[in-house]
Amino acid sequence: MADTAPPAVTDQISTIDTSVPHSARIWNYWLGGKDNFEADRMAGDQVRAIFPAMVETARQSRAFLTRAVRFLAGEAGIRQFLDLGTGLPTADNTHQVAQRVRPDSRVVYVDNDPMVLAHARALLVGAPEGQTKYLHADLRDPDVVLRQAAEYLDFTQPVAVLLFGVMGHIGDDDQVVPIIRTLLAAVPSGSYLALSDGTDTSKEVVESHRQYNESGAMPYHLRSPDRISRFFAGLELVEPGLVPFTQWRSDGGGAPAVDGYGAVARKP
Repeated sequence: MADTAPPAVTDQISTIDTSVPHSARIWNYWLGGKDNFEADRMAGDQVRAIFPAMVETARQSRAFLTRAVRFLAGEAGIRQFLDLGTGLPTADNTHQVAQRVRPDSRVVYVDNDPMVLAHARALLVGAPEGQTKYLHADLRDPDVVLRQAAEYLDFTQPVAVLLFGVMGHIGDDDQVVPIIRTLLAAVPSGSYLALSDGTDTSKEVVESHRQYNESGAMPYHLRSPDRISRFFAGLELVEPGLVPFTQWRSDGGGAPAVDGYGAVARKP
């Protein structure tokens, strides 16, 4: 059953320091949401002044999520999703996309931000045929994440592990790889990894993120596509492989190029 008993949102939000920008709220601002504060908008505008395409990059990242989850729930036949680094709810959240394809899909969201916690439990209510849950946990401790998620997901059956726009918050590749390997070791053959992140593929995006990281928000570290490809070692990449967001199974509608790559891969 869907989670229909959220805690009081105002109690959670009252503990948040709104004077410090936060990545989830800045991202919400770029996507046109209302769950952000002046500090978030200032930091977001600072990035946009240097890199005007940032808003389009955020939108295309979200569009990649939609296409990837639709593929996983449809063509790949996945019924269980572990979405780490949820961020603030917006249009076409993972459970909405998956449950449109298969209403019996189970989706477990994971984040460690109190504002995300408050909004997620209030708003991330899915189809009654399926299950939508939110866990307050940190992906840097994947064993804890897996232990909590096991209450709602059957790890003897395929699971899609989703890491959309979150691994950039961990700058050291040697920390990221063990996290991903731990998550994938817990799921069986036929499971999938879907991952996307910003890339250092233009001078403008590199400079904008340098200033962003000095704004007080949690730092976000850009990577080259080659570095991101390391995260898929040992997996079978789904065509067209690791590509810019706009090139992954898009409709060819002429979306502009963006500084972000993503891929979906199957565990053999």
